[in-house]
Amino acid sequence: MITYHSSISKKELLAKLKSKSITLAGNKKLKIYGTLTCKSGKRMKMENRVFFESEYDAVKLGYRPCGHCLKLQYEKWLFDKFT
Repeated sequence: MITYHSSISKKELLAKLKSKSITLAGNKKLKIYGTLTCKSGKRMKMENRVFFESEYDAVKLGYRPCGHCLKLQYEKWLFDKFT
């Protein structure tokens, strides 16, 4: 499931974070996902930020792993893409 940052209230977002129903964030324009603590992710504009419940959801929607915070997943993605 995907949640758009711009369409959720701060209270709802905090509740989802606390319940761990949101585990990853992504950039909807760049189609990249990463951890909630990633430096790159923290710099993105709110209107571009989306949240995912799982890595499976992000990949299913065509997002690729972040090269900074998900280095191993990113390297595997690169390998799979170019082999």
